[in-house]
Parts: sequence; C-alpha cells; structure tokens
Amino acid sequence: APYSHTNITSHTASLISPVHPTHSHQSNNTMSSKTKRMSADEKRQTILKIYHGNKEVYTEKEIVALASKAGVNVNTIPDINQSLIDDNLVCKEKIGGSNYFWSFPSKKDRQAQLAHESTLASIESLQSIIKDASVKLENAKRGREEDDSGERAKKMARRDELSKAKTAAENELSKLKENDPQAIADLEMELKLVTAAANRWTDNIFSCRDWLVKKRGMGRKEAEKLLQITDAFDYPEDKGAK
Repeated sequence: APYSHTNITSHTASLISPVHPTHSHQSNNTMSSKTKRMSADEKRQTILKIYHGNKEVYTEKEIVALASKAGVNVNTIPDINQSLIDDNLVCKEKIGGSNYFWSFPSKKDRQAQLAHESTLASIESLQSIIKDASVKLENAKRGREEDDSGERAKKMARRDELSKAKTAAENELSKLKENDPQAIADLEMELKLVTAAANRWTDNIFSCRDWLVKKRGMGRKEAEKLLQITDAFDYPEDKGAK
C-alpha cells in the first residue's frame, strides 16, 4: 500500500530523532548490581555444592567450567579447589595425564563426626583433670579454714615472725661459733672420726680389688673398673699429703 504523507513524516521523524542511551546504561547498572562478589567461604561452598549435587567425578576443566557458571571468579577456582583438597573435603586422583576430582556429602559428615568425637574425648579428659584438681584443692584446704575471729591468720603471722627470729638467731650463733674454742675442738674431733671411717672403707675397697686380682684372676684395671675406682683412688690423708 502506498505511504501517506502522515506515515512518511512519522517514519522520517523516527529516523532523525536522537537515540538516548539512558535505558541501555540503566540496564547494565541493574545487571552489575545483581552480581554479588563472593567471599572465599562462599566460593568454597559453591564448589562443594557442585560436587555434592551430582555426586560425579570431574576433570579440572569441567569443575572450572561449572564453578565459573555458578558465579565463581574463574581465576580463583583452582586455588579454592586446592584449598578444599588440603582440608580433605575434596579427593584428587591423577590417572594418566589428567587429574580427577570428587567429593561426596558423606565424607564431610564423617569428618564432622570424627571432629565431634575428638572434642568429646578432650572434654572428658579435661573434666577428669578438673575433678582430680578439685579433690586436691579440697584436701589442701582441709584444716586451713578461716574462722570468724581470724585466729588462724594471727597464728600464721606469728609463725612467720618466729621463723624469721629463729633464722636471725642461728646466723648470729654461727658467727659466734667461728671463734668458740669448744666448737673448733668439736670440729677437729669430728674430722678425725670422719677421716678414720674413710680410711676403713678405703682399706675395704683395696682388699676387694686384691681379692679380685688374686682369687678371680682379674687384671688390676679390670678390677678397678668393676669397683668403679681409678688410679687416683687413695687414702684421704695421702691425698692431703700430696
């Protein structure tokens, strides 16, 4: 049908009217605003859902394609997938020249069960330790209860005072004994007794060594080794003389 003047005018006007990109720009903004940036944990959960959804075995290329389609940044997928492998949530097996990946919900459930059992065992062990410590604490407190009058605290303070006084008196007595003739004489007598006892035991050890050499046919070095002595072993007085 031939165009009328009105149709031609309208068609011409539509051709020469300016195009406003406002609608297209708004659409792009709307689409970008709907795209959510995933956290690392969200990416992990998204990839796990892919594995658990179909319960199939995937190649690396397949899991990258599926995860990318699900909204995970394609550059982060290999690292996220590896983190799941490191946490034993995803299994990996190399067959030929390709790597294959899979994960089943039961694996995650089993890990959660093992972690739960380990936690319960730790709690039980800690409860036992706490119980033993409580018993020891109660035993330690027994007989040390504070009475209303505070008598025990007074006695403990008095005990500390007496203990300090005793230590001071002993120190003073020790200084006085340094010049006490009787104390010096006592020390000399004690030294003689100790020396005599040491000489007797030295005699006994030498006798044992000679018996091992003469009666058992041991060499002198062997006998001394058995008795745990050396060539330096001798009478205390002889050592002093040397």
